[in-house]
Amino acid sequence: MTTTMQNPLGTEPVGKLLRKFAIPSIIAMLVGSLYNMVDQLFIGNFVGPLGNGATNIQFPLSILNISIALLCGIGAASTFNLAMGRGETEKAGYYIGNAISLMLLGGFVLLIVTELFLEPILIGCGATENILPYAVEYSRICALGYPLFILSAGGAHIVRADGSPNMTMAINVTGAVINTVLDFLFVAVFHWGMKGAAVATIIGQYVAGFMVLFYLKKFKTVKLEKQHFIPDLAIIGSIAALGTAPFINQIAMMIVQIVMNHVMGHYGAQSIYGSDIPITCAGIISKVNGICFSFVIGISQGLQPIISFNYGAQNYKRVKSAFYLALKLAAIITFTSWACFQLFPRQIVSIFGTGDELYFQFCEKYFRIFLFGIFTAFFQPLASNFFTSIGKPYKGIFMSLTRQVLFLAPLIVFLPMIFGFNGVLFAGPIADALSFTICFILVRKEFSHPEFKEA
Repeated sequence: MTTTMQNPLGTEPVGKLLRKFAIPSIIAMLVGSLYNMVDQLFIGNFVGPLGNGATNIQFPLSILNISIALLCGIGAASTFNLAMGRGETEKAGYYIGNAISLMLLGGFVLLIVTELFLEPILIGCGATENILPYAVEYSRICALGYPLFILSAGGAHIVRADGSPNMTMAINVTGAVINTVLDFLFVAVFHWGMKGAAVATIIGQYVAGFMVLFYLKKFKTVKLEKQHFIPDLAIIGSIAALGTAPFINQIAMMIVQIVMNHVMGHYGAQSIYGSDIPITCAGIISKVNGICFSFVIGISQGLQPIISFNYGAQNYKRVKSAFYLALKLAAIITFTSWACFQLFPRQIVSIFGTGDELYFQFCEKYFRIFLFGIFTAFFQPLASNFFTSIGKPYKGIFMSLTRQVLFLAPLIVFLPMIFGFNGVLFAGPIADALSFTICFILVRKEFSHPEFKEA
């Protein structure tokens, strides 16, 4: 009780707390999305559509990095805040130290595997004969940044859990600004092409990663000692349990992206668009949609310490209040994005370079059909993170699987068998509607439990 009264997570107004934690998280997520977005913008204008297609082929590898970062970062942040809410200060430091060790180890393993098997991996991700050379050049350099990329992306959650959301924002903004400036210099001025974009990216990631390491030396809530970084299976198990939901969500996104690349290439080759146009357009539009969901996921991540601490402190009224406020904000954001995607698809795509009329026709069609249901898609990431934050990871894992794995991936495969190429596009809004329905039912059931009804 003393810990609760002393910690602002248990006392400050929920709206103020959500602004404090969500705004830096949103900016951090936007900045993360801009890493690939900025590369795509410069590559599209100075290399061409095949270069943009290459970044789409490499994108599953980026998602895999983020999945490891979220497994360790959100898992550590959730276990850390729950422990602090329960007053278990001595144990809390082990969650942080073990997570940092896991992130660095995972990054080095992924770096080695990628460098050894790069071409087969990229072909497995859907690279066509025309796109493959660009993808190899770009991905081989990007792989050198994996350890620090994972550390910066996952460490940002740990920094925020320590009560420093502004530092989280600074870490991500610094990396993205460096990436953007160097993209302009290397690609637009020096004309280094794909190599220049990749080098700019890893330099930004290294700077952000070292900022996380520097922050750990002055961790505020607990003093981190060497023993905290020694792997402990029990601690790792606790981190993994609460980090599995966002991890699986990212893995699901990666699987869907790979399936989408193959389906787009296969059915595109049988259409007037060919195989390269659909792959390139789908990559651009998924990253634009990622900007929309940077806001939603940023709100969800900003919500995590508020939910975890107050649930651990048995302050269920504040848990409900914070969750409902986050839902309202996320709904407004996704509806606004939906309107922009329906009204201005050509204008949005034009930012990423030129193409022929078929290219723009397909992009407009993809925006308006595949993303038709995004105004309902805000609920699933918030619901999944809610259950993870209250220490119910299995429900969070299930919800993280609903849209991508249970619905979208099968629909992408089977609907084209019935409706042809348009079946791929129909899969998006159907998956969004089904996911929303299931997540709504499960959250409503959770709030019917006595502790929430009495709050």
